[in-house]
Amino acid sequence: MILYPAIDLKDGNCVRLLRGDMEAATVFGADPAAQARAFQDAGAEWLHLVDLNGAFAGKPVNAAAVEAILAAISVPAQLGGGIRDMATIEAWIERGLSRVILGTVAVENPALVREAAMAFPGKIAVGIDARKGRVATRGWAEETDVTATDLAQRFEDAGVAAIIYTDIDRDGAMQGPNIAATEALARAVNIPVIASGGVSSMADLDALRATGVIAGAISGRALYDGAIDLAEALRALA
Repeated sequence: MILYPAIDLKDGNCVRLLRGDMEAATVFGADPAAQARAFQDAGAEWLHLVDLNGAFAGKPVNAAAVEAILAAISVPAQLGGGIRDMATIEAWIERGLSRVILGTVAVENPALVREAAMAFPGKIAVGIDARKGRVATRGWAEETDVTATDLAQRFEDAGVAAIIYTDIDRDGAMQGPNIAATEALARAVNIPVIASGGVSSMADLDALRATGVIAGAISGRALYDGAIDLAEALRALA
């Protein structure tokens, strides 16, 4: 199971939100590239990046910070937040991004996900953010009637590299991930599922890995707060 340290970007800073609330942002650093290097130096194999402003704006907003991160690291990185057209997907992959995460468009324009997955094999992931099992879009501001499992199954044959499943009610709350829902999703599809939201201890990581079906876990606040020691966690997972 791969552990993805998260760098959430708001106004050029590294932040963590509580349950997706932009007003409840804690700033953890003003130099995202330095933070990315620190995660890489601790042994991270991948980084997970989110353009929070972009998720609300529907277009990249923290591009300069993302580019600085990509210039500072040699490990692969994935990025989500406001990526909603083919030109943006293409531009990020050309700039060295290893994986683009499509969230809102997976609901609103599934054909784009399929087209992108065909054009860039192994480089497209679907971000599924859910509140009580229902998918939320546009920076989690809009609720839909689509269930997480239904949405995931729509892309079974599309060739997407991964599904990143976030339980919004757990995100940034340090209360542990929704292991049951994540495991159920992972068993319902043949696409690798990455857990996100609430991963806040080594016990959480052990429990996710123990399911035997979850391919990865994303953690942010717990790494910044020191609740998880990244180097130690990576050694334990290896």
